[in-house]
Amino acid sequence: MFQIGEYVVHGNDGICEVKDITQLELPGGSSKRQYYLLVPQKEKNGRIYSPVESSKVQTRKVITKQEADTLIREIPAIQAAWVENEKLRENVYKEAIKSCDLRELVKIIKNMYLRRQERISSGKKATVLDDRYFKLAEDKLYSELVFVTGKDRNQIEKQIEQQAAQCMESV
Repeated sequence: MFQIGEYVVHGNDGICEVKDITQLELPGGSSKRQYYLLVPQKEKNGRIYSPVESSKVQTRKVITKQEADTLIREIPAIQAAWVENEKLRENVYKEAIKSCDLRELVKIIKNMYLRRQERISSGKKATVLDDRYFKLAEDKLYSELVFVTGKDRNQIEKQIEQQAAQCMESV
């Protein structure tokens, strides 16, 4: 159970602060359930009520600065999530985004970067699917790293690009 004042990553809403833990009785509900009152970082006036006991939306604690630094250092060792089949690839992307797992986001970002390079070298453009999920994955990854490290997005991007460059040299 999260505590009031903690920061969590909540599904597609991103980083949220736990403002309260309250009981609500919703219409059609047979009993009161406990809910987190979450306030998204990107929308300070927003309010999200999320059941404490819910498996529908992934919610986890924000990583620590030390975990962020470790993740960035380990980027070269994280394998890309290579999937040839277009439909299967979209499902892998969706699951990675939904999971809120930063390592999974790194895997699909690396995969999309490699696919983009491959397509460009053969005279093709990146696919709309890859571009859409690349942006989503980048935004989720960068927003959490910016939040926990206190650096701005440009600094994080440069740091990750340096790590990715090491990885690409070995390919």
